[in-house]
Amino acid sequence: MSLAESRCVPCKGGIPALTREEIQPYLEQVNEWELAPQANRIKRDFTFADFQSALRFVNQVGELAEDMGHHPEIQFGWGHASIEIWTHKIGGLHENDFILAARVDQLPGI
Repeated sequence: MSLAESRCVPCKGGIPALTREEIQPYLEQVNEWELAPQANRIKRDFTFADFQSALRFVNQVGELAEDMGHHPEIQFGWGHASIEIWTHKIGGLHENDFILAARVDQLPGI
């Protein structure tokens, strides 16, 4: 099953974050996402034609995040949005983060 077909499984904490070696195969499955400078999260920047398109995208991401039970950091403005994803309970990356990234990549209008 691909990441985009998977669902996030609630993380109760108490497990280690993925190592850099474990992160790499996941990164290869999510186009244009990169390891953020903090190295404990992934990030992607999106561009849009105008504010309304960026807002529509952010609202879609919000609905998806609620459905998946996994919530990213989102910043946006006129013609752009940035998303950072990590698992707060473990202070790093988990498979759920890459599942959400893959699902975001499937949203219309990207």
